Amino acid sequence: MLAGVPAGESPLTYATDLPERIATLGDWPTWTPDVVVTALRSAGIERPWAHQAHAAELVRAGSHVVISTGTASGKSLAYQLPVLSALVEDRKATALYLSPTKALGADQLRSVQALDVPDLRVASYDGDTPMVERDWVRAHARWVFSNPDMLHRGVLPQHARWSMFFRRLTHVVVDECHAYRGVFGSHVALLLRRIRRVAQHYGADPVFVLASATVSDPATSAARLAGVECVPVTEDTSPRGARTIALWEPPLLPDYAGEHGAPVRRSAGAETARILTDLVIEGARSLAFVRSRRGAELTALAAKRALSEVDESLAERVAAYRAGFLPEDRRALEKALLQGKLLGVASTNALELGVDIAGLDAVVVAGFPGTLASFWQQAGRAGRAGDGALVVFVARDDPLDTYLVHHPAAVLDRPIESTVLDPTNPYVLAPQLACAAAELPLTEDCLPVFGGEAAEEVLAALVADGVLRRRPRGWYWTSRQRPHADVDIRGMGGEQIAVVEADSGRMLGTVDPAMACATVHEGAVYLHQGQSYVVDELDLESSLALVHSENPEWTTQPREVVDISVLRTTEQERFKTDDGEVTVCVGDVAVTSQVVAYLRRLPSGEVLDQVPLDLPERTLETRGVWYTISQELLCGSAPGGAGLKPARIPGALHAAEHAAIGLLPLFATCDRWDIGGVSTALHADTGEATVFVHDGHPGGAGFADRGHAALVPWLAATREAIASCECPAGCPSCVQSPKCGNGNEPLDKAGAMAVLDVVLAAIGEPAPDSRPDGVVVEGAAGSVVRATTQSTATS
Repeated sequence: MLAGVPAGESPLTYATDLPERIATLGDWPTWTPDVVVTALRSAGIERPWAHQAHAAELVRAGSHVVISTGTASGKSLAYQLPVLSALVEDRKATALYLSPTKALGADQLRSVQALDVPDLRVASYDGDTPMVERDWVRAHARWVFSNPDMLHRGVLPQHARWSMFFRRLTHVVVDECHAYRGVFGSHVALLLRRIRRVAQHYGADPVFVLASATVSDPATSAARLAGVECVPVTEDTSPRGARTIALWEPPLLPDYAGEHGAPVRRSAGAETARILTDLVIEGARSLAFVRSRRGAELTALAAKRALSEVDESLAERVAAYRAGFLPEDRRALEKALLQGKLLGVASTNALELGVDIAGLDAVVVAGFPGTLASFWQQAGRAGRAGDGALVVFVARDDPLDTYLVHHPAAVLDRPIESTVLDPTNPYVLAPQLACAAAELPLTEDCLPVFGGEAAEEVLAALVADGVLRRRPRGWYWTSRQRPHADVDIRGMGGEQIAVVEADSGRMLGTVDPAMACATVHEGAVYLHQGQSYVVDELDLESSLALVHSENPEWTTQPREVVDISVLRTTEQERFKTDDGEVTVCVGDVAVTSQVVAYLRRLPSGEVLDQVPLDLPERTLETRGVWYTISQELLCGSAPGGAGLKPARIPGALHAAEHAAIGLLPLFATCDRWDIGGVSTALHADTGEATVFVHDGHPGGAGFADRGHAALVPWLAATREAIASCECPAGCPSCVQSPKCGNGNEPLDKAGAMAVLDVVLAAIGEPAPDSRPDGVVVEGAAGSVVRATTQSTATS
């Protein structure tokens, strides 16, 4: 299908065609002002599509609405139509638009400004808004385009200065609402409740309109996020061109062995550069999504080099696009791609959300982006103008990617994941309630929307700590200092570690304090914009890491000691068999970790040495899911037992843990870096061999609970991912982990399959080899995985 594939390779594992869809047009609602219809027709929109008109009617009637239709289905018009009409009919009315990124907000602002509707006074209010303009926006703007961070830090703390805006607020638009997940989503959910509470304080009750191309169970997800019941609009009546979806697994490198001699595949970035080169030679306007900024730069550079050998002029038609570019540079790249001056762009997910890039012939997705929601957002960039297009998913050397390219139904037939967030997480709820009380005193009537009993418990703790004061009429903030500046709605709290070049004093970036010991410890190699630095000193008390520029021949990898203890078991199920017992639990855990050393590795994987470190322990209280296996079941002979000798048990459990972490993003909206795990042959709290998978955020972000809800399909997929990998003894595609604090030792691939076989058999799910082809397994939130039987790999 694509040129340039060396003879003997078979990287294409699956391809299918998605059919074309014909548009269904609607009519302009009768209440739409003539000036709005004229402006939209001047922009080339002669009539709305049926779902746009339907959503607009619901919003006009006062219903809170979530618009969940495909990429490029015109969701913007669906909310612009009722909002513009309200602003035209009432010259005092105001509206608020929120987006997860400044780039998307700026793009939507430009689209509204281009309509040239009289007296709209639309304006941006974010971190890039000059100070001299902010007073004008506050006093005069009628439709404000902002983001959650600015509302949290710059608007709500001084809402009295925005009183006229809030008093007249008619609509709140929350764009790309699927992006609000995990801890960030939990913060934003409470922020939206604070916005509504402040608006009601001034006499307004705005209609909430949420939009996302990719969200499962949109009504439930939107209600959890916004705190109001939402009517879903899901029928997509927009046109869509036919698309070919191809799944692509890079081949193994025959003369190269990685860690512990494991086979290594050609990297997804190198394979993507090769595919992008072929597409540009064919004249196809193409976009490649790469997971990191550096990866995007390297992919574009590799494609340029390959193209220069064919035609020097073609090399100039490829570029990289990522966050960190100046706005004018991003706009120039977007324009060049739209006009066809650029044929190939390698981008981070900066081009995933909303920015209007239309008419592309092909999209290449280099590595699964963490969720199906993101995958379909990226794939939706192809053929946005209704033309046919190609989408190629290139697998990384990773268990989840390996599973997906061999199980197409897990990509093509599964519903999008439900958005995972938990506004009652006390680690999120406590600072949010403190901010709410500082804005307006909290009363008993406020508590239901903030979580009811959970809010009462947190408020009692805040009062006990002296943060709030309880009075007969409610809870009051007593300090002169507002708490908002100390609450990071996107992070974990705590002051970010500044990475500073010692010689020049130049600040290169920041690191989350939770990751500092592992990434910027003394001696660590730190990468910034493709340049290498070595850390000279890490001062945790001053939140400072000093580095110097150096390009050593080695990389560094931290060695970490991790322990986990069970604080509270909220659910427990025991499964007894004739050969032993399996117990499955979910609950609160405390994870204690300490970086004790780091390895210096050459590119070949050879370890030069291990350097000891003296760094403090870190304890994380979070949510975890775990299963235990009795000794009889582990050591008993097959078919009832795993048949493992005691010496193999640690490696078997460790490998099963790694693979489970790699596959959990298939069932929860998380990345493998959002979660962690611990395995042990004898755990002090359970008294048995135990495998834990836990959230990487204080209080939890809902990922472990989602894994517990989808335990059977999750572990079945994990077992199949290991079995279908062609390596003999374990590799990055199945059981090795890039984040392992123990250097991927010990690992036992065959033992991991034996462990998962007995667990699945005990809880009522047979191993894949004993299932018929095409068996349907129910997953979380009613999702379905259609598994195809693979032959079992053996050591």
